[in-house]
Amino acid sequence: MAIRLQPVTGATIASAPPVCVDCVFWQSRPGRAAAKERWAERIEDDWGAWGTIYEDDGDRRLGFVQYGPSGHFPRAFSLPAGPPSADAVLVTCAYVVDLATPWVLQSLFLAAIGEARDRGVKAIETFGYRYPESESSYERFLVHRTVFPADFLADFGFRAVRWDGDVCLARLDLGGLQPVEEGLTARLRHKVKEAFAPAPVPQRP
Repeated sequence: MAIRLQPVTGATIASAPPVCVDCVFWQSRPGRAAAKERWAERIEDDWGAWGTIYEDDGDRRLGFVQYGPSGHFPRAFSLPAGPPSADAVLVTCAYVVDLATPWVLQSLFLAAIGEARDRGVKAIETFGYRYPESESSYERFLVHRTVFPADFLADFGFRAVRWDGDVCLARLDLGGLQPVEEGLTARLRHKVKEAFAPAPVPQRP
């Protein structure tokens, strides 16, 4: 299956999953709503495209990730374990459209990391959550689109900057980061596919 990456701007956001098109959670301060169009103009003037849409060769949306300089996401400064660092690009949310393709989440993160590295950014940050071992994969990966499993982030090399209860601000320093190790993407996909695999059906003796 061929994959296309479409940069997210004010002109292309309409192609994102419907729930993401008008969402201004990260663009707003608590108790105040932001105008998405004006926000998009500001971040594009300062940074450029602020995310990636994943599509297959049949124009089917597979996923969406939003990221940009941390100062453009006011909500991050009121969250537990915040605020994000001024020198970091912040991954705020990622949305996987098809529950049968959870590996898309890994690809979305790799796209954000690669984009930040190519732009010469010092670090990339996001918010993580320490789930109990008994938590389901559905809850860990697909329910919360804005806070990611801390162990999932650790697989990419993120480290916790600070904890507030079970929430952490996680950081991946990009200075001197080498190109993604060959085979890493495949291993990450396998790990998440394995996590989502149905439990074997007990066989009768």
